[in-house]
This record gives sequence, structure tokens and C-alpha cells, in this order.
Amino acid sequence: MKRLASALLALVVLAPPVQARERQPNFLVIVADDLGYSDIGAFGGEIATPNLDRLALAGVRLAGFHTAPTCSPTRSMLLSGTDNHIAGLGTMAEMIRPNQKDKPGYEGYLRSDVATLAERLSGGGYRTLFSGKWHLGLTPGQDPHARGFGRSFALLQGGHNHFGTDVGTSATYTEQGKQLTKLPADFYSSDYFASRLIDFLGERPEQEKARPFFAYLAFTAPHWPLQARSGDIARYRGRYDAGFDVLRQRRLDRQRELGILSADVVPHTPRNRDGSWDSLTADQQRAAARNMEIYAAMVDRLDRNVGRVIETLRASGELDNTVIVFLADNGAEALDVETTGAEMLAARLKGADNSFTNRGADSSYVTYGAGWAQAATAPSWLTKGYQSEGGTRAVAFISGAGIPRREGADTQFLSVADVAPTLLELAGVDPAITDVAGRRVRPITGRSWLAWLRDPKARIYGASDGFGAELFGSRAYRRGDRKLTDVGDGKWRLFDIVRDPGETRDLSLVEPARREELIEAWNRYALDVGVIAPDAIPYRP
Repeated sequence: MKRLASALLALVVLAPPVQARERQPNFLVIVADDLGYSDIGAFGGEIATPNLDRLALAGVRLAGFHTAPTCSPTRSMLLSGTDNHIAGLGTMAEMIRPNQKDKPGYEGYLRSDVATLAERLSGGGYRTLFSGKWHLGLTPGQDPHARGFGRSFALLQGGHNHFGTDVGTSATYTEQGKQLTKLPADFYSSDYFASRLIDFLGERPEQEKARPFFAYLAFTAPHWPLQARSGDIARYRGRYDAGFDVLRQRRLDRQRELGILSADVVPHTPRNRDGSWDSLTADQQRAAARNMEIYAAMVDRLDRNVGRVIETLRASGELDNTVIVFLADNGAEALDVETTGAEMLAARLKGADNSFTNRGADSSYVTYGAGWAQAATAPSWLTKGYQSEGGTRAVAFISGAGIPRREGADTQFLSVADVAPTLLELAGVDPAITDVAGRRVRPITGRSWLAWLRDPKARIYGASDGFGAELFGSRAYRRGDRKLTDVGDGKWRLFDIVRDPGETRDLSLVEPARREELIEAWNRYALDVGVIAPDAIPYRP
């Protein structure tokens, strides 16, 4: 463990403190899809992620960073700087229930009365570049090119075949808003998304060389289906034969060693509806270990492509003036194609070849299930799809130009909605502006981190500030050191989330008045943002 910590620290590049800058900084925002909290080395993982580790350890690891429990609601908050219900993603477009259909806030795409970060930065003189997963609308008017990105290559849906064999059928790709009918023969998602962004970064006419850029790189890895190049999978062969229970404990130990997790934190007991690793048959263990090998290969490949982008910026001389934000869009995905996901993915599973030797190929369609997912979300409770910490506490860091390097990790609560106002303030663009791109837009509600980046003792959300959330009927409200949580079963639980981040001790009977106070606060929040509870739970891994 000490050797691991020393090796990671050796990657660190010191950065000066945040201060006033003569030049507007560049911004690179990188999103990984369904990446687990402890999947990268700097957060306790064993997967080879040297490029992400180097960036994370040169900046600030955000151990208290929170997202929505699934992808498109998070992406709406990231780009708009406000609650997902206000932005139009009160639920995912694919999950809109009959009682939510045609209701405000449940459009299933990014509303026109919110401005994107790209639109705001464009008005501030920035070049705006996008490559990857969009998942915020399917029509030409909802394309990233129509929402402020001057250059864009986009997968419009929430998922796809990573080798691109579904182009024109279940997956829609656009460039500059125009639909593509084919992809290169050697297409692989992480490679191509990074390559297109690198191309866009290099397209700089002489008259634009002085302009800063905002680049948004949205990987679809490691979202299912788990697919990777065979050589990448081979690098992890045999690595996970001990199983997900052992991996979970190893990840917890590493988090403590690296200062990510306090020694006294009690981890939540995993919910293994299919049993422990030892309860699986030998064939089940063999298949499950292979699934995790594929997953690790996808994360490894993602990291190498991040390295390609960073080296491009270094070669162009832009890296020293670039602020980098990295995040996962939610907690790890627990869906299992053989159990919880069999009905949901039935059409996609039809005709798939999931034989052991074919797993990870373009004709396979596998996921890795709750055991591996909860190894990645530990010490938190549950996984993607829930308003528990396991569904919403995501791996994230901020690094680069002017961002201070801090030892350990900062555990204060931060929201994905804070990213937009933070970058705008760093750019010198007023986040309070409500006239953007020729239209009146809703105000940003997220909070800038600039004061905290200058002073680690500063608080973004004070003891009296509340923060509400909802998705798929799972609800939460946080104020100070207390968090109210309902994981979709209709039962409110109260936690001291600072001392008990694993959400292991329900304080409802001990603090009934505090519980009722926060329930009332959540009800006010729900009324303010227009929450419409689904008439049936549309998704629960």
C-alpha cells in the first residue's frame, strides 16, 4: 500500500494557487459514463489509470462530489447549472411515465429556457468543442451544435455498441448537427471520441489562435454493453478471480491508505440479491470475472485516450492554461443482463453471442452486476438509480491551470450543478446573466467553487443551506450534517452524513423533529422545481 501511495504521489505536478489571470483559461470537461467511485487509482482502484491519477493528484480530489443518480439528468445539471427538473430532465426521456408525459420539466431534453455552459462561454469569447455522448435531445434543434457548440461530434442516445455496429439503427451520430450514415471501420467509442476532440482542438485559424476553448469530452465507457478490444481484455486476465467481495475490501483498504476514506467510517453492507461470491457456481464465477476484466479494459482504454488529449494540449502549448474537470455521471451500474436487466434489455440481448470466449466482442451484450458495482461504490449504500450516496457520490476532481494541489481529498458536499458557475467565474463571464444567445433564460442555481479553491476552509454550502433531489421516485434532502433519504420504497431515513457517509444508522427515531423538518423542506423543494412522482418505478437495478 505504501509503495502504491508513493507511486501515485510521484505523478504529481505542482500547480500555483487560484489567482487573477491575464488570459482567460481554457476548459476541458471530461465525463466517464457509469464509472465507479473507486475505479481509478487515485481513488483506490487497481485498474491502470496513470493519466487520470496524475491529473487528480496534481489538483483537488472531490470526495464529496454529487450528481443525479443517472446519466441524462446529471448532464442537464452539468451544462445548465441548475436542477434537472428545471432543465427538462425530471426523468430520463426513455423512462417518462404516463402521468409525467407532456408536463413541464419532463420534456426529456434540455429545455430552451435554460442556457448551456457552451452558449454562455461562446458569448464570452470561447471556442466550444464537443465530442461524445449527448443524451439531451434527439432533434436537430436539440443537437449540441444547436446548443452552443461550434464543433461537435455526438452520439445522441444514452448508449450504443462501442464498436459502432448500430449506426443508423439504435444509435444516431451527428457532426455539426448533420446525421452520419457510417463510421470508420476501426471505430471504437473511446478512441474515436478522443480523436475527434483532438481534431477540433487542432482546427485553429490564425484569427482564432488567441481565443480560449471550452472542450467537453463525454465518453460512453464503461457503460454497458461491456465491450473492449481483445488485447486490452487480456491485460486483466485472471485479475478478478478472487471475486467482488475481495475486491470490495481491497478498494476500501486503498481508500483509507490514500486518505480518501477515514479509518472510522463504517461501510454499508452490500445488497447482494444473487448472493456472495462464494455462493456462485464455478461457471458463474468464471463468467463474472471475465465481465469485470472487460470492464477494467474499458476503463484502461478511456485513461489512455485521456492521455492522448493531454499530450495534444501539451504539444500545442495550451496545457498550462487549461483547467480540467473530470467526473463520472453517477454511481456504478448494478444492472445484470441475466437477472435485473433481462426484461429491460430483452430486445438488445436477442441475437447476442454471450458465450464465454466471445464476451467483450461487438456481437456480445453483457453487464457486470451488483457485486462488482458495490465494490466500486463502497463504502456507500447502493448504486446507480438511487438517491443514496452509492447512486450519487461520484468520482471527480479539478486540476490544471491555477488549481491548487491538496493532499488527501476534500469531503465537503459539492454538486454537479456547481461546475457551470465555477467555470464561468474562472472565465470572467458573469453566471448571473439571464439573457443568453438572444433569449431569456432561467438563472443558474449552482454555486461557484472559486472562493473555496482559493481558501480550503471556505464552505460552498453552509450549515443552513438545503439541497433537494429526486429521480424515479427516490428522494433526498441534505442540510448541514443531516441527510434525508428515500431509496424509492417510500420510507424516509435520516442520517448524519458527515460521520456516517455509508448511511448505516437511521436516526429517525432519535431525531424525529429533525426528520419532520427535512421532510417539509423536501416538500417545498419538490413544489419549487415541479417534481411529479412517477405512477410506477420505471428503473431499479
